[in-house]
Amino acid sequence: MQASDILAKLVGFDSVVGTPNAEIVEWIGAYLKSFGATVDILAGPEGDRSNLFATIGPRDIRGYVLSGHMDVVPANETGWTSNPFVLRADGDRLYGRGTSDMKGFLAASLAAVPMLAASPLMRPIHLAFSYDEEAGCRGVPHLIARLPELCETPLGIIVGEPSNMRAILAHKGKSAARLTLKGRSGHSSRPDLGLNAIHAAAEVLQAAVSTAHSLAQGPFEAEFEPPYSSISVGTIYGGQAINIIPDLCTLEVEARAISGADPAALLLPVHEAAAALERRGFQVQWEELSSYPALSLPRTAHLAGLLAELTGIEPLAAVSYGTEAGLYQRAGLEAIICGPGDIARAHKPNEFILTHELDACQAMIEALGRRCLA
Repeated sequence: MQASDILAKLVGFDSVVGTPNAEIVEWIGAYLKSFGATVDILAGPEGDRSNLFATIGPRDIRGYVLSGHMDVVPANETGWTSNPFVLRADGDRLYGRGTSDMKGFLAASLAAVPMLAASPLMRPIHLAFSYDEEAGCRGVPHLIARLPELCETPLGIIVGEPSNMRAILAHKGKSAARLTLKGRSGHSSRPDLGLNAIHAAAEVLQAAVSTAHSLAQGPFEAEFEPPYSSISVGTIYGGQAINIIPDLCTLEVEARAISGADPAALLLPVHEAAAALERRGFQVQWEELSSYPALSLPRTAHLAGLLAELTGIEPLAAVSYGTEAGLYQRAGLEAIICGPGDIARAHKPNEFILTHELDACQAMIEALGRRCLA
């Protein structure tokens, strides 16, 4: 099958984040087994979602991992000109949800499997496909925990997030949380008898804004845009009517951290402001939504040099979005980002990938396979 044919099949699975993914996992597993790959389907704690890990070549020798996620964001945006879960070709463009982020990488990897399987690999190529990356890399930590039983310590991890086939050495870390404040309702004419959750949330919001202003003063890391850590409140909602004291208010806040900064620690001033409200009678619930560390790979790293040779392009220093690569690095594994497509096309109506981008990715993976012959 050509990469575009495989992509059409993958796009046809509406493997939206947070939903069961048995159909896409079973199809990929059967495809890989047809070429003699060793396949493990690793059920997650949710019970209806699984990671997939497969090996072409010997598992008792150190090799390379191609890492990607099978889930996609929902396709509820207005503006789609065709069914987002049916691949549509228009010239060199292939439209559909997940084409760039990141079923294109999965398709290119799977298209390279026949060549890899027919080669006498001395070092293995592993495929590590995870679930619920779009919810904050929730599936891949379970896969990483199983790696010691699945293979020898990998020489490197190539995470195929869309990067225009240019390797990326670093990204920011992220921590996101949902804060719910519960006060006491009542008539707005007697504010003294209620606890206004929206008013209380304003104090938490001010802590977030003050922290954001402070972070903008440094420390700095010039490779990132912006070159400092940040905090942002993305949603705030509560209340029922103008004449009812609101007893509930919910905020969602995230921190993005430069290398060396703990994203969860950046949220501490916000968390502390919320905790102070408990002493005034409010109930406070803090729910972590996602968390992953920053990635920072030196230019002198083996994987950086290897990807420069395989792609013919010098690596990019950093991007501000995040990936599962930071989690691999935290586990002691060398990781880098390199995949087809463009992140600017992701999470939008009429998401697309170019056929030559798929071809370039498949060629890169096959070149990696040739490196593993000796």
